[in-house]
Amino acid sequence: MADRTPLHDEHVALDARLVDFAGWDMPIDYGSQIAEHKAVRDNAGMFDVSHMAVADITGDDAREFLRRVMANDVARIDEVGRALYTCMLNTRGGVIDDLIVYHLAEGHYRAVLNAATTNKDLAWLHGQIGTYRVAVEHRSDLAIVAVQGPRARELTTKVLDTGLAEAAFRLKPFSATTEGDVSVGRTGYTGEDGFEIVMPAGDAAAFWRALKSTGVAPVGLGARDTLRLEAGLNLYGQDMDEDTTPLESGLAWTVAFEPAEREFVGREALEHARAAGVTMQRVGLVLEGRGVMRHGAKVRAAGSNVAAADAAGEVTSGSYAPTLSRSIGLARIPSDWDDGVEVAIRDKWLPARLVTPPFVRNGKSRIDDA
Repeated sequence: MADRTPLHDEHVALDARLVDFAGWDMPIDYGSQIAEHKAVRDNAGMFDVSHMAVADITGDDAREFLRRVMANDVARIDEVGRALYTCMLNTRGGVIDDLIVYHLAEGHYRAVLNAATTNKDLAWLHGQIGTYRVAVEHRSDLAIVAVQGPRARELTTKVLDTGLAEAAFRLKPFSATTEGDVSVGRTGYTGEDGFEIVMPAGDAAAFWRALKSTGVAPVGLGARDTLRLEAGLNLYGQDMDEDTTPLESGLAWTVAFEPAEREFVGREALEHARAAGVTMQRVGLVLEGRGVMRHGAKVRAAGSNVAAADAAGEVTSGSYAPTLSRSIGLARIPSDWDDGVEVAIRDKWLPARLVTPPFVRNGKSRIDDA
């Protein structure tokens, strides 16, 4: 039987279509994925992301421990209240997981781990502790609700306690504030403004209902995926994994090679890759004409006449983009391809244009339609 989040009964009451996602019973939609997608782009939507894991990293050596196990440098968020997007890497430079780390207090950091990698991540983090004076605690007593969209901050602060609401509304992007067991981060996974709120599991249902009463729409995982794809954001397990590095996954910007003396797990492998020349790149694709690109579709250089079985590129994420009314995708292709490509869809090769993600930001198209 799949695990259930503290909001499971709320989803059932809203007639959500529930599916097994990474071992959790999760809402894929509440009736219309397209309507939910548009609610986030036009107003505000809320997501139950309590299937993701909260890990608190505390202790005298928490900062140095995280500087070792994260590819990005938590020294960049030495100011309490800041947040950092990063990857955890294996010794081959492959991505164990991508996550956000929040600096909540002196010697106290909070990481939010992907649901499908929770057990692996926690085991790996514990295995790295060694002599570091640090504790890694899985906070299974907490729930997470994300509220995203142009009115997300306005509507969320209506239902937060006054002091926390005022502090939250003043937050800059990629920063966080706390009050008791509640933390609010101005972060998200949609390309829109908003908050990700961590709270005691027992408070989640009342918070959810209060948000709904202000006009915030419940949104399922289906729209969450099309929203993050339009925003050009990677999905772990599709766009990168333990066999791909950040350098070939559009995530080179998340690797802090400076200062040179910082030794993080995976650094040596990435430096070798940079010296040898990275042979693959992540790109955005816009399909020319009708059809929908899907994960796993083969990609070849335009006019190359290569069979699908021999194609050097592959779509890692693809879907119909409701904001753009066309199919978009992320793909991994050879680094020397810089012109048009073709994508295999239903035994046909269809032309696609290379673009630089994001496709949509703050509800507006970022691609040239010419």
